Amino acid sequence: MSSGVGEFLKARRAELTPHDVGLPDADEHRRVAGLRREEVARLASISVDYYTRLEQGRVAASAAVLATLARALRLDDTQQAYLYTLAGKAPARPRRRAAQRVRPAMRRLLDQLTEAPALVLGRRLDILAWNRLASALYVDFDALPANQRNYVRLVFTHPGVRAMHLDWDEAASAGVAVLRMEAADDPQDAALAALVGELAVQDNDFRTWWAAHHATDASNGVKRYRHPVVGDLTLDCDMWASPDDSNQRLMVLTAEPGSPSHEALRILSSWHAPVS
Repeated sequence: MSSGVGEFLKARRAELTPHDVGLPDADEHRRVAGLRREEVARLASISVDYYTRLEQGRVAASAAVLATLARALRLDDTQQAYLYTLAGKAPARPRRRAAQRVRPAMRRLLDQLTEAPALVLGRRLDILAWNRLASALYVDFDALPANQRNYVRLVFTHPGVRAMHLDWDEAASAGVAVLRMEAADDPQDAALAALVGELAVQDNDFRTWWAAHHATDASNGVKRYRHPVVGDLTLDCDMWASPDDSNQRLMVLTAEPGSPSHEALRILSSWHAPVS
């Protein structure tokens, strides 16, 4: 690895402040201009020792590490191209992805689920479709801009959705772990990188969990909510993956028949029934 890469990384981190990248800056006596090595390593989810060796030119970074550092240091397109050139690497070309569209079979299943909240989740846990009871439980998805309909984004940033989770830490960290798994499957997903960058800047918990590198494709569990209308609910959450390669999952929430949560869902459904 050329010394030019190390010098460029050092110069770039000197231009940034903790505030620029969403880190707290409680130290009034910083001895270095810009970001410390430890802070860059934390943002890039690599060890301090490894990052130090990168700056000193003692190890060569892979294209994947360069991409991570480019996001951590907020490099623009020109700066990224320059970094890859210095490192003798060809920038990975992002795959062109077709717009996510709900599979007809998924839509039919969703429409037939009238007594259970259900969502169709796509890549990055984007919310592609929902039934009436899911809107009654969570939020009026129709009222949200399309680019805000992401399950993890709502759990972290929507006040109402965040507040209703009685086990918020568990739900939020699990969502981050799912995103980690998707990042491993497709490290060049630009939309995922943008989502991670946005949430890492806004939320310290997200930043911490993302750096922990926990990954999961959990398909079932229990959700505990406190709904502003019907009160507490304990619901079984199950996900079924589409048999094709669309990466779409049907998420269904159910309650034991006769339980208080089942009655609460029934009440919620009746209150949000369409007017004939």
